[in-house]
Amino acid sequence: MAQRRFFVGGNWKMNGNKESLGGIISTLNTASLHDQTEVVCGAPSIYLDFARSSLDPRIGVAAQNCYRVAKGAFTGEISPAMIKDCGVDWVILGHSERRHVFGESDELIGQKVAHALESDLGVIACIGEKLEEREAGTTEEVVYAQTQVIAENVKDWGKVVLAYEPVWAIGTGKTATPEQAQEVHEKLRAWIRANVSDDVANSVRIIYGGSVTGANCRELASQDDVDGFLVGGASLKPEFVDIINARK
Repeated sequence: MAQRRFFVGGNWKMNGNKESLGGIISTLNTASLHDQTEVVCGAPSIYLDFARSSLDPRIGVAAQNCYRVAKGAFTGEISPAMIKDCGVDWVILGHSERRHVFGESDELIGQKVAHALESDLGVIACIGEKLEEREAGTTEEVVYAQTQVIAENVKDWGKVVLAYEPVWAIGTGKTATPEQAQEVHEKLRAWIRANVSDDVANSVRIIYGGSVTGANCRELASQDDVDGFLVGGASLKPEFVDIINARK
């Protein structure tokens, strides 16, 4: 197995205020965090500046979305250039809530990925199947198609983390078993090996998201092809520290 640096992202979603986020930031700043784990917190866009100026420099910050162009008449959107101007180096793209609540297409997500990478942002690119797709046996077909559109828009895989998040496990309390997560991650890595390159397949980090908690993180982290987590609700709680330290 290639040595891939463990990556834990916290997606705060549309939660918190300066007081409550300041509390989790203080917890992270004073915690003993595994020095070989890369940690990134996805803050609401209005708090990007606050998060970046408050968090210890060893902890990265991500925007939760961005648009596909640098500027213009796109009311309510933010651009990679604006994100960079706040000192932030990452963006989450293609999250299932963007796909299924806000109707973002694979094509639009691909365009966003391309522009974010051209703007020198790191991209946490999300993929994952819905419950009815898993039950219909089309998980692989769905995640391969989503990954294909992302791959077509990536020149430098060194700045991409792929996040597999089964939609049925996000915020539901249902978690893919370690074996289920490993199975999809292993197949994704094989798809990348066949469609991109051996080097990218060996080096790209594929992280798992979907009701990750302090209780289940260690077993998930022990899987060969699980290179970290994208954490939702638990990233707003002290147990986020346990998740960051899941791989010893």
